[in-house]
Amino acid sequence: MKKEKTIYDMQAEVCKILSSPKRIEIINALKDGEKTVTELVEILGIPKANVSQHLSIMKLKGILQSRREGTNIYYSIVNPKVIQACTIMREVLVELV
Repeated sequence: MKKEKTIYDMQAEVCKILSSPKRIEIINALKDGEKTVTELVEILGIPKANVSQHLSIMKLKGILQSRREGTNIYYSIVNPKVIQACTIMREVLVELV
């Protein structure tokens, strides 16, 4: 029972992280592969500082990973099932509309 409670706690934490529309947009932008911070700024249309803050939170919670190549930092999804979960939730919501 204790292990199950821990999983529920972790699931709630991930849901909190994904409660931001911009973070869901980031996941959508990364579904086809890694992107740099600059590319994500262009896609999202928000300041670099805001994008960096969202990326930092998502990386800290284990949703994203990063790698540095020269002056660029590339971000990607750690587990493709996160993309699947967001896609399924979107499909459910589209069906409701």
